[in-house]
Amino acid sequence: MKVSFGLPTHRVDAGPELISGEAIAELAAAAERAGFAAAYTTEHPFPTTDWLAAGGHHALDPLVALSFAAAATTTLRLHTNLFIAAYRNPFLAAKGLASLDVLSGGRLIVGIGAGYLEGEFDALGSPYTDRNDRTDDAIHAMRQAWSGEPITAVGHGWTAVGNTMLPRPVQQPGPPIWIGGNSKRAIRRAVDLADGWSPFPNPAQGADRTRTAALASTDDLADRLAYARAYATDVGRTAPLDVVFVPRGLSMNASRPVDLDRVVASCTDLAAVGVTWVTVAFPDASRAAQLDHLARWGHDIIPALTALPSPPALQS
Repeated sequence: MKVSFGLPTHRVDAGPELISGEAIAELAAAAERAGFAAAYTTEHPFPTTDWLAAGGHHALDPLVALSFAAAATTTLRLHTNLFIAAYRNPFLAAKGLASLDVLSGGRLIVGIGAGYLEGEFDALGSPYTDRNDRTDDAIHAMRQAWSGEPITAVGHGWTAVGNTMLPRPVQQPGPPIWIGGNSKRAIRRAVDLADGWSPFPNPAQGADRTRTAALASTDDLADRLAYARAYATDVGRTAPLDVVFVPRGLSMNASRPVDLDRVVASCTDLAAVGVTWVTVAFPDASRAAQLDHLARWGHDIIPALTALPSPPALQS
């Protein structure tokens, strides 16, 4: 099992302590030394004031932030968690993602979500109601663009009349795409169009806020994976599917210590149902505390998780 570390690019309240090129570079390099396989960023380019007041957050632009992480590392993968493709023209998105893959030597993982914050869609001039269709459309369009071949096609809000994009990503036929979201539509999107599925723990009371299905336990996750396997059989997919989840034992409260034993036990349970990656983030606003977490994970947790047998949810 591999681990992706959440760069605290949403902690704008911490200022340069965490929101600076120096901070991102230092934390990314420390994550690489500790044995983390990837570092991830979140995204909210223009959130609503009401959502922020209810606990939402700002964040650095994901591709800009990950470029600083790329420059400070050599093997650490660069993970968007999640990139909202429906906010953007798909070819501009494809160009930014391909550029990061090229400049990092082929280390990008593209986590894509359909998005849920309607006011943010409105502000960005992007329709909210058909975001799922446009997400599917964007994935097809980006994969076409990454081929480096001329494209003649029509999609939601765009027309390509023999257009070409170079350079191609180092990873061919393109960086791996992981689909975020807990819904059956997200699962089908992952099986049909992507290389991985990235659900997240979501208690029933949070389902309305995040506009995706509740998912409260490992048993719930196992049920969704059974659906993914059945759907893959129906459509004839045999390629492996990475599954990414968040282990129990973490806390977003800096005053509460991480329960390392519970994290390992949770990861063991998750590996048994087909999870291949986990994502972790630390709540501290101090760079020193973030670095301490990374070092402790490198010493106490990463070796145990690396040793877990973790076959992908779908196998050829």
